Parts: sequence; C-alpha cells; structure tokens
Amino acid sequence: MEQTHGMPGGRGMPHTTAKALGSYGERMAARYLRDRGLEILACNWRCAVGEVDIVARDGDCLVVCEVKTRRSTTFGSPIEAVTRQKLARLRRLAAVWLADHEGHYADVRVDVIGVLRPRRGACQIEHLVAVAS
Repeated sequence: MEQTHGMPGGRGMPHTTAKALGSYGERMAARYLRDRGLEILACNWRCAVGEVDIVARDGDCLVVCEVKTRRSTTFGSPIEAVTRQKLARLRRLAAVWLADHEGHYADVRVDVIGVLRPRRGACQIEHLVAVAS
C-alpha cells in the first residue's frame, strides 16, 4: 500500500509523488542559484542536527538554502511553509557546516527558495535572500 500524508483518510499527495516533486524543486533551485553565479557546495547535506537542501557559496558568503516546492498556492505559497523553527534550525546547521568544513567565509546567510510547479506551464521561482542571519 502506498503511503500518503496530508489530509486525514488517505487523501493528499502520495509520498513518492511528494518526494519526486521535492527533488524537482531542489534541482530547479540549484540551477537557479548556479545561473546567478553561486557555487553549489552540497545538496541534501545531512548531519545529526538535520538537513540542508542546498549549501552554496556566494562570493565570500556561505549560503544555506531551504527549498519548498508546491503544485499550487491553495494552502499558501511554498515560502509560507518555512517556519521560524525551521529558520532557527538552518542557522544551527550553518554553524555545524562551518565547523565541519574548511574554508573562509566573511558572512553566512539563510535563503529560502519557493518553487511553484503547476500541472501546466513553467515553474515559478521565488528567492528570499538573507531571511535569517
């Protein structure tokens, strides 16, 4: 039986579909950042504290980036799904990354990228820079 999450009673997006949508969004976000001159250092980097969708370098700034992907805005924009708790965790994850990896960074920032992937048409990307520093 395929697992679902979301609405009670088994309604909602199947887990495998949600995972594929999330992977798509992360690929589009990484491409978007690369196209704007950022160097992608890691995707889906994990440690004991949690996971960062994208770790990048923007000049001498370390960027940890959360990516949220949705099919519609029925329940709000993708970016609205990022909570204060998630932003606080991303700040902690940035500190762990810095402790575990060599390199000099003059600054660290947390970005959020929302990817809207409607069933028809091109995806739309919204990028919030330095939402938590």
